[in-house]
Amino acid sequence: MSRYLARPLVSRYLSSVSSHPLHVCIVGSGPAGFYTADKILKAHEGARIDIIDRLPTPFGLVRSGVAPDHPETKIAINQFSRVAQHERCSFYGNVKLGSDLLLSELRDLYHVVVLAYGAESDKDLGIPGESLSGIYSAREFVWWYNGHPDYSSLKPYLKRSDTAVILGQGNVALDVARILLRPTTELASTDIARHALSALEESSIRKVYLIGRRGPVQAALTAKELREVVGIKNLHIRIKETDLSVTPADEEEMKNSRARKRIYELLSKAAAAAGTSEADPDQRELHFVFFRQPDRFLELDERMGHVSGVNLEKTILESVGSGKQIAVGTGEFEDLNCSMVLKAIGYKSVPINGLPFDHKKGVVPNVKGRVVSHPLGSLSQTEPGLYVCGWLKRGPVGIIATNLYCAEETVESIREDIEEGVCKSAKAGSKGLIELLEKREVKKVEYSGWEKIDAKEKQMGSERNKPREKLVTWDDLLAAAN
Repeated sequence: MSRYLARPLVSRYLSSVSSHPLHVCIVGSGPAGFYTADKILKAHEGARIDIIDRLPTPFGLVRSGVAPDHPETKIAINQFSRVAQHERCSFYGNVKLGSDLLLSELRDLYHVVVLAYGAESDKDLGIPGESLSGIYSAREFVWWYNGHPDYSSLKPYLKRSDTAVILGQGNVALDVARILLRPTTELASTDIARHALSALEESSIRKVYLIGRRGPVQAALTAKELREVVGIKNLHIRIKETDLSVTPADEEEMKNSRARKRIYELLSKAAAAAGTSEADPDQRELHFVFFRQPDRFLELDERMGHVSGVNLEKTILESVGSGKQIAVGTGEFEDLNCSMVLKAIGYKSVPINGLPFDHKKGVVPNVKGRVVSHPLGSLSQTEPGLYVCGWLKRGPVGIIATNLYCAEETVESIREDIEEGVCKSAKAGSKGLIELLEKREVKKVEYSGWEKIDAKEKQMGSERNKPREKLVTWDDLLAAAN
């Protein structure tokens, strides 16, 4: 209760803390960036915010990560658009931190720099054969079907066999499985990229295997996502009966977690329903494979350099206390043949020059959003005026709304630091940024440029009975913006 009562006092205080504007730069225009901007604008009447992004388009993973058949999740864009159109907020796309601008330059121009550029790389398995063609990260595949300009030219192997393997059983894994198996007639009215829809229409994939190291009780997905994939027309769910057996430790986990119990019940029900259904010539199959971990990727004999399957090690669960169980290899192996593998094992943030970075955790070391230098040493200290939010702060976990609470914490740290005098001196802010970009001939895309892209995409979409037809190349996006 006290947290909410304090907000008006925060707002009144921040508006009178300095005689000059508070200049803030937020790097990254996804949910973390926009939630941070929104909260700073509300808490500080004198704040001037610039949001920069390397893409010409705002909204981050809401645009390039959310599945095309989940339009309700993209409603957050409406709120973010209102923030971007605020008189004290500006958006500059096509501006890349690290090449167009240095972090040190931003810190010289702004009182506060918030890094919220998310995770644009992937975790590796570190097993033999991982570089074979036909193996992709789930992020690459998601960016491909969502029309991200970095991956619009990707050519996934969808026609070489009827089988694809997905490593991982979280919601991202379910997303890509659903896109592979859902009838393309249902996808045709979404904002899926045209090149992806065409490729999926010709796809030979009829069987998708979702591989998990642990059991159905530990599957890291949500009931909503599971119910949706189970409900796909002509899709049969396959789960080995032995994989659905539960131990006393599993029972204890379900007793302590209603969500885990619900997931197990849904999987059991789906497996039972599949056992009673009749064969269908257009049938597609989703196999949940539990208690397996990838040991190495197999190579095609007649086509060197291409994946032909995955060698899987059987696992068992061992208790490590506190009601937690981990997967341990048994030394028993089996092969699963396929022509395409998608690794849904997690995103990873990318460091930039001049920024402390914890490579093991894949995050910027921070205390409540304040960037910390030398975190392992006795002389650890915060970097004045430098903050993080979102996946770069906490790792690639949570849903869109998780960034709301993450932003609240970071903005509270900013408020405390302003109180301590972080913005006593005047800074150039937007004026200095624009001068620097013009000097370097960076073709920035302002929010008005995004509105032109948006209008063009919606107009193209209306011709195909879609909400939008995305522009998917850098050249097309920049041409539409200008």
